[in-house]
Amino acid sequence: MPRISAVPSKNAGILIRLSYFFARKRYGAVPDPMAVAAHHRPVLATYAVHEMLAEKASRTLPLAVRELAVYRVAVQLGCSWCVDFGEMLQKHEGLDLDRLKQIDSYATSPLFTHQERLALAYADAMTASPVTVTDEQVAELEREFGSKGVIELSYQIGLENMRARVNSALDITDQGFTSGEACRVPAP
Repeated sequence: MPRISAVPSKNAGILIRLSYFFARKRYGAVPDPMAVAAHHRPVLATYAVHEMLAEKASRTLPLAVRELAVYRVAVQLGCSWCVDFGEMLQKHEGLDLDRLKQIDSYATSPLFTHQERLALAYADAMTASPVTVTDEQVAELEREFGSKGVIELSYQIGLENMRARVNSALDITDQGFTSGEACRVPAP
């Protein structure tokens, strides 16, 4: 249970209830980070708009590269909610979930492409504390994805660092979006 309880629909104002309705429609349930953030409506609004804009803006990188890098951050930081939700998103995108079991051995696993390995290593370097990104690493990423791709990758990794750290601080844990072969949200 989160350290700060979720705002139930019955106690929410009309705008929060409306946002819950759309979240349920899209994800099958109101994401716990959203329901906890509902205690502070301006922060919730910022969070929702930011997530939608970041999703729409991120179209340069191959989907698998971006999603694996974000997932890696969630794993590295131990955010079970982010791992759960990330698996659901990858499942709906038709990505190979079996590879996620090998994420810790991405550097040597034949299941990951060269591009994916570069992005995963970058996710590790950006998530380390202190950050361990090198000039050579960014130069190699730029050769592979271009400047625009490096900016998108950096932004998405940074965004997942924020999500995972907020969720961990508030003890927001996995919500059951995926569990084995079952998935709360039917694939589109």
